[in-house]
Formats: sequence, structure tokens, C-alpha cells
Amino acid sequence: MTAEPVTPPDTAPADAAPADDETADVSRSAADAPAPATAPIAAPRPSDAASVARRLEAILLVVDEPQSLVSLAAAVGAPVPVVRHAVEALVADYDGETGGPVRGFELREVGGGWRLYVREEHDDVVSEFVNTQAPSRLSQAALETLAVVAYKQPVTRGQVASIRAVNVDSVVRTLLARGLITEVFTDPDTGAIHYGTTDQLLMHLGINSLDELPHISPLLDDGADGFDGEVLK
Repeated sequence: MTAEPVTPPDTAPADAAPADDETADVSRSAADAPAPATAPIAAPRPSDAASVARRLEAILLVVDEPQSLVSLAAAVGAPVPVVRHAVEALVADYDGETGGPVRGFELREVGGGWRLYVREEHDDVVSEFVNTQAPSRLSQAALETLAVVAYKQPVTRGQVASIRAVNVDSVVRTLLARGLITEVFTDPDTGAIHYGTTDQLLMHLGINSLDELPHISPLLDDGADGFDGEVLK
């Protein structure tokens, strides 16, 4: 008896439609597309007391105005209670309360903020050193800033900068170092330091009081010949 040939079964239905070319291309593109990049996550800053204290020291070395605990906490990226504890630890360290030497500077709270200051017993030696290092002549910027302080005192650094329309931080530091201006008081609400002139300035000018300064109004343009530029409305 002769065996009948066996026909293999169809692997696909006879009426199956071929795959759509466009759909296949989309599938291949999706498979080949790179995975979306994830944004890098910034490494958290150490929050232990020693790390926070070191960051606080770095900030306090460069600030010109007393900084509140909230401002310091934002600057160093640490909670306010941790910053408060670190500040107290720095004060004790600088004052020699932790077994180390008393530093020549101190961390002092003034007007609701914290700032590094030279200890009072070293004021004379620091003033003498700074005065010997300072140049004998003042720059034009320093003279202009000194005039604003003399006529507007007590005045803040921000007010002087607004009048002169330039940053006056370095100039104010120079005038302080030369002993021509001094810190009169600190605003308890804003922490802004108000500056005034010193007796040393009067000595350099050869006058006895600020009342002997020349009146500034005669030196200003009265507008009789008109003003250049546009009129502000």
C-alpha cells in the first residue's frame, strides 16, 4: 500500500494581511530610540555640625553686613536649628571655651544678625597696621563716597550706592580702614549699618564740626539754563 504524502500545516492563515510598512517603521523607531535622559540629582550637602560650621565660617569671612540665622541657613543649605547650634559652637570656640586659645576675632550678634569682628583689645594694632598699608591719597570714588556720607549721615551703604549709582562696598571698606568713617548704629529691623564721619576726618579737613562744611546747594545747578536730557515724568 502506497503512503499518501503529508502536507505541512499552514503557519499563517491564508487570508492574513501583510504587516503595514508604516507601522513596522514606527515600531522599529520606538525600539531604536534612546531612553529619555534623567536630570542629575544634586548630591545633598553634609548636615553634620562640623560641615555646617565650616561652611558658615566661609560665608562669615566674606560678608559685610550682619546675617540672620535664616540667611545663613539658606546660604549653607542647612536647617535653622542646625545653623543656630553651629553658630553657638563657633562662638564658644573663638572665645576659648572649648579648650583652645581665644582668637583675635569674635563672632558677634549685632542687630539680629551675625558677623565676625576684631576683638576690642586688638583695635589699636589693627588700625595702626591698616593705616600704614593704606595709600596716602584717596581715589575719586572714595572722595565722592566720603562726601555723600558727610552730607547725608547717618547713611547706609545701600543709600550711598543708590546716590552714586555704583557698588560702594570696597570704597566703604577703604574709608573704614582709613578711619574717616565709622559704624554709627545698626538698624534693629533690617540689620543695615548706618555710617557717619569721624573726628579724624574733621582733623584732615581742618574744621571743628560738620557745621563748617560748605553748603552744597550753591554748587548745584539751579536749572536757569535748562537741563540736558529728557524730562522725567
